[in-house]
Amino acid sequence: MAYNKTEKYDKKTTDHLMKDYSDILGKLGENVDREGLLKTPERAAKAMQFLTQGYDQDAEQILRSAMFKEDYSEMVIVKDIELYSLCEHHILPFFGKAHVAYIPNGYIVGLSKIPRVIDVFARRLQVQERLTDQVLHAIQNTLQPLGVAVVIEARHMCMMMRGVQKQNSVTTTSAFTGEFQKVETRNEFLNLISTKLH
Repeated sequence: MAYNKTEKYDKKTTDHLMKDYSDILGKLGENVDREGLLKTPERAAKAMQFLTQGYDQDAEQILRSAMFKEDYSEMVIVKDIELYSLCEHHILPFFGKAHVAYIPNGYIVGLSKIPRVIDVFARRLQVQERLTDQVLHAIQNTLQPLGVAVVIEARHMCMMMRGVQKQNSVTTTSAFTGEFQKVETRNEFLNLISTKLH
């Protein structure tokens, strides 16, 4: 039985991108007709559409789809959320983990929606600073919680494989609203995300 992979891509966009990638490969001195590269423009075109699909997604709508009334008012943390994005300066990957917390104010959200929000903003051309703020504001605007905290730790290929070539550098960004602007609440969050409880 043949293997069939089912993915949906806009044909017009794919065709345009395939031509562009083929031109780029040719201008780099490659033979685009050699066996190993025959399908590369198509693969690259589809990969780029996948990696930037966040432009067509609405983070706040995702959160609203799974909001539930609940009296719980203690900190909710989802940590170690894997993320993969593309640096908008070099279109090279950066990758790492996000840690997100909020303090409910009448509503909680389905836990899977928080990683989905990360993906919405990560699957765009990005800078880590903006990504951190976008995640924070989407949760704050939608749930209207007592506070939101976001910390992202990531490694950037634009620093690792070109430029300064520092393979062990990690960039950390953070953003806080509401109760998390208080030192004791922020410290509780930072302690919890750095502690292995499992």
